[in-house]
Amino acid sequence: MATDQGGVRARYVKGGQSETVQWFNAVFGAGYLGYAGYLAFVFEGGSYLIIFQAFILPVLLVVNFVRSTDRSALTTKPTPTQQAWRAYQKEQDRLAKL
Repeated sequence: MATDQGGVRARYVKGGQSETVQWFNAVFGAGYLGYAGYLAFVFEGGSYLIIFQAFILPVLLVVNFVRSTDRSALTTKPTPTQQAWRAYQKEQDRLAKL
């Protein structure tokens, strides 16, 4: 994992995609979805033609990005301190019920 200004991000590659390709998919997928939303809900001038591929491409790019990330890298295991605190809380709850 690598730490950057935005926080912690997954740096693992799955399915043969590099991190650059993953970010490309994420950026263009989000951009196309945003543009489709703009055309559908905000745009008020004239008419426009939307072809089927204009909606399926951003969805496929976002799905491809999500599938290429390693979900186990995004989850963390509790530290020993957190485990001890949880055990303490459970014990306190158990004693309070007596």
